[in-house]
Amino acid sequence: MDFLLEDEYIFGAFKTVRDQLVFTNKRIIAANVQGMTGKKIDYTSIPYSKIQTFSIETAGTFDRDCELELYVSPIGKISFSITHGFNIVSFNRMISQYIL
Repeated sequence: MDFLLEDEYIFGAFKTVRDQLVFTNKRIIAANVQGMTGKKIDYTSIPYSKIQTFSIETAGTFDRDCELELYVSPIGKISFSITHGFNIVSFNRMISQYIL
């Protein structure tokens, strides 16, 4: 991503067919591709200091996706589903360093 700060680095990134979610040492960046052509992209930057609460949900036997929920002031709840095979518990430790 071209707009990272000089001392900012990425420690986690997820991509769907069109959208991206990037975790850096300073913030979370959500890239939401819009429109039929996908030329318009909405970038939302969420500083860790604005996250009030977060939760994780591990994958189960039948529901193989795990989930991360963030409660951001003043936006509200934001949910991210991550496909199976991802170690959400280890990732929880990493983001805890920046949120807590």
